[in-house]
Amino acid sequence: MKVEADATKCCGSGMCVLTDPDVFDQSEDDGTVVVLDAEPAASHHAAAREAAALCPAGAITVHE
Repeated sequence: MKVEADATKCCGSGMCVLTDPDVFDQSEDDGTVVVLDAEPAASHHAAAREAAALCPAGAITVHE
């Protein structure tokens, strides 16, 4: 799995960080998404998929 995020689409809701803080964070500058682990361990796959589904801006993409 590979996780990508488009900060230009991000609205800073923070749902991704709340869903999996080991994979996602928010920029201190503007609050947009930051991917901490672009290739997370299998134990984080379900949460990464959930974060992508919950993102109101559609800024997160998960490639299987």
